Amino acid sequence: MEQIFRLTLRQLLGRWRVLLIVFLASLPTLIVLLVKWQDPDGAVYDQGFVEGMIDAMIIGGIMPIVTMTIAAAAFGNELEDRTLYYLILKPISRVHIALAKVVATFVLTAPVVVASGVVATALVGGSMSAVLTVGIALLAGVAAYASIFTWAGLITPRALPYGLVYVLVWEGLLSSFLTGVRYLSVRGYTLSLLHGIDAKNFEILEDRVIAFPAAIVGAVGVALVFFFLAQYRLRTMDVP
Repeated sequence: MEQIFRLTLRQLLGRWRVLLIVFLASLPTLIVLLVKWQDPDGAVYDQGFVEGMIDAMIIGGIMPIVTMTIAAAAFGNELEDRTLYYLILKPISRVHIALAKVVATFVLTAPVVVASGVVATALVGGSMSAVLTVGIALLAGVAAYASIFTWAGLITPRALPYGLVYVLVWEGLLSSFLTGVRYLSVRGYTLSLLHGIDAKNFEILEDRVIAFPAAIVGAVGVALVFFFLAQYRLRTMDVP
């Protein structure tokens, strides 16, 4: 498992992927700094920051896109080079193979996504409680997305375009307007964790979140279910 983990890290650290995720993750900080430069009193921790920056930009856009870019490629080299067959023939549990891929995705993605939210929140004067809450919620969201998109990358070579449609339509549009969808939405879980952990600093989200216990169960459940589906796919797929 350790060898597969290290190999996956090397495979995923392609130059264009690193540049893309660093660029996307740095956008919130750059925007905050630009606003502060133009108007020192303009970038503050308020309702607009939570809704516009934390929810719409970081949770709704940067977190899923950055995670998808890395996770969808976790099995990419093996599928493209047709070397997955040799990998699954080795005396290694399918569970360990899938786990190595998901963990590698999480290790690469979580720091940049969490830093994106934490640094932006701190720069606008968010309290320590708000900063920590943002970090915890983003970690949970990345874990769920890492599992989903690692499985998707194993199912289809078109995981990126399909993933973008899923993020824009299901996570972005439908989860914003349909309450029921939030029970099956990683964005819904992440926002609910923000409000559930720190209701004072994220009070503005009160009318848009599901119950805190349901969010915890949902986030953990999604991560486990799609991890199970990934290892099941490895066990049953026909590899040329």
